[in-house]
Amino acid sequence: TFANLLSCSLFAKENLNRMSERQLNLYDRLINEPSNDWDIYYWATEAKPTPAVFESDVMAMLREFTKNKKREPRLRQPDLEYLFESPR
Repeated sequence: TFANLLSCSLFAKENLNRMSERQLNLYDRLINEPSNDWDIYYWATEAKPTPAVFESDVMAMLREFTKNKKREPRLRQPDLEYLFESPR
């Protein structure tokens, strides 16, 4: 879904450079293993409970990010330049 893609891409831009190798592996598994993108969206928005196999600190981070407590506009995917930036 576009909403899920948008949320995950913005989450990735904000968090990938700070994640440990273990967290990166969990994130990779989360975005690649479920057969239905809607599932990730429902888990991130807490519309459905996250299955134990995908429950992790990374899923908790994604849920928190999805709440958008700062009410940031999230209308488009980020440019991909962040993938080539040096870690901060």
